Amino acid sequence: MSEKKTQTMKPATAAQKLGILLEAAPEEFQNTLISRTELTELDTNPPEWLTVLRTNGPHPKQVVAAKLGVSISGLARGKVTEPLTSAEILALLQQPPAWLVTERATQFEVREEQIRVKDRDAERARKAAHAARFAAQNEKAAAKKR
Repeated sequence: MSEKKTQTMKPATAAQKLGILLEAAPEEFQNTLISRTELTELDTNPPEWLTVLRTNGPHPKQVVAAKLGVSISGLARGKVTEPLTSAEILALLQQPPAWLVTERATQFEVREEQIRVKDRDAERARKAAHAARFAAQNEKAAAKKR
């Protein structure tokens, strides 16, 4: 019987799962395949370099977008193409440029629309379930009369 091979991932994948910028991680991390067990350990008990990187950055675009409350496309429209540090993100939030105000409003509208559609779909599903129950009850009553 052969032993199970440990699943590993590329450093870029591990960095994405940890929410860090690969280029800012230590060279040892950048050049080593990471097992799922190692990834879990890094996430559960982060070493100092990971804690500092998560706290101060530089952050990847997904993290920057989330911290600014915009989409990744919004960052591109705002011409933010480089990773930002936490201090740079805070500065943008304290004195938001026009593009950031516009993108945050757009993101808010998108979220509101997603909630509206989800509520609408839930209401349609509720009505369909009610109609199905009603039809089943009518069918049952009709069968008793026969």
